[in-house]
Amino acid sequence: MYIEQLIEKLGIDNVSQNESILFRHGYDESPHKAVEPDVVCFPTSKEEVQAILEIARNNQIPVTPFGTGSGLEGSSIPVNKGISINFEQMDKVVEFSHENMTVTVQPGITRFRLNDYINSAGLQFPVDPGVDATIGGMVATNASGTTAVRYGAMKDQLVDLEVVMADGTIIHTASKAKKSSSGYLITNLFAGSEGTLGIITEVTLKLHPIPEHTIMARCTFETINECATASQQLLLSGIPLKRIELMDAASVAEVNRQNGYRFPVRPSLFFEFAGAKRAVEAEVELAQSILNDLSCENWAVALDPAEQQELWKARYDLSYSFQSINGMDEVGADVCVPIRDLPELITYARELIDDSGLKGGVWGHVGDGNFHTLILFDPLIDGQKQLAESVNEALAIRAIEVGGTCTGEHGVGIGKQKFQDLEHGNSLSIMRNIKQLFDPAGILNPGKIFID
Repeated sequence: MYIEQLIEKLGIDNVSQNESILFRHGYDESPHKAVEPDVVCFPTSKEEVQAILEIARNNQIPVTPFGTGSGLEGSSIPVNKGISINFEQMDKVVEFSHENMTVTVQPGITRFRLNDYINSAGLQFPVDPGVDATIGGMVATNASGTTAVRYGAMKDQLVDLEVVMADGTIIHTASKAKKSSSGYLITNLFAGSEGTLGIITEVTLKLHPIPEHTIMARCTFETINECATASQQLLLSGIPLKRIELMDAASVAEVNRQNGYRFPVRPSLFFEFAGAKRAVEAEVELAQSILNDLSCENWAVALDPAEQQELWKARYDLSYSFQSINGMDEVGADVCVPIRDLPELITYARELIDDSGLKGGVWGHVGDGNFHTLILFDPLIDGQKQLAESVNEALAIRAIEVGGTCTGEHGVGIGKQKFQDLEHGNSLSIMRNIKQLFDPAGILNPGKIFID
């Protein structure tokens, strides 16, 4: 039996069929149905990953990578059971080059641990999805988050990837140079591939200097459309914002209720300005002037680090505030649209929720056109779940129609498969051909991205 083969290659301590471990690897933070794997492997090296794939290939067993389980679209759920690979023992810094401002890490290291390692050298890894995700998982879903307006998504941080292919071949997708015009740029092919093309075993990342000075601020507007329009105007002004986040009034009210904050219950923008002290102070002054001309209210600036942390904690607490309402389930979504269309789409999202009669919120990283919805429903009331899902479906379709995408950062996983044909058209067949070329036996995270 293949499980005995896994034990022989990895050792009995690194192969588990323990009931609680199987249970933990059967779900993520999405609402999608849990499916437990048959076995969980904990490799310690790329050679052991090779061995797992060889056994899987010879026995036609599905293989699903697992990071921390913080995904929101079911990417790490082993829908066809088989082997789940947990990378918690592959969590080392392989090489840190302060001079090159790069670091090479194994996929199981989390972003908090990585920053703990490099911050003392005055450098940071800035991508912030809001949870302490693994670097490998962040690459696999092309994660981004609150700082994407300045630094971009994971694909923008990648220098090189080491990948074990389905046939056991180990490849490097690039050199250690920060740019190249040599050959096809295949590094980004694996960013967002959700473990369907290969298993990532090393990641070389660009690093960035820690800004000298940081100021945070917030303000409110009468309508959510005005919030979105204001964010658009700030981007057009050329101010190099580090973060710009939107929260609708319902979201602010829920954060206040659950956490004891006293933010004005109005559509709100939260900002972070970072850089040289004098430049940041001038940027804040200019931003306030622009926003005042757009009729903002309740402008407040946070200079104290503790106050700044509290401000962003309110933003990060948002989804958990909704989720903590007793007796209710939730469905969430994220879309990303061209900045020009952001005010229309955010207003449309809020109207969809209001028209449904369900409780929910709209918020997001509006600096790059990405925003989220979360809708609550009572699982004991017939039709409410379907109604909530129809809201997110309508929003995704509208986002695609205006030239956007059904997911800006959560990934396709299970939940966004049905939108792939509408979004990608003829390109979808090319994606399928790439999948077939890289994984002809179909063992790498089957049941994701494409509808079989």
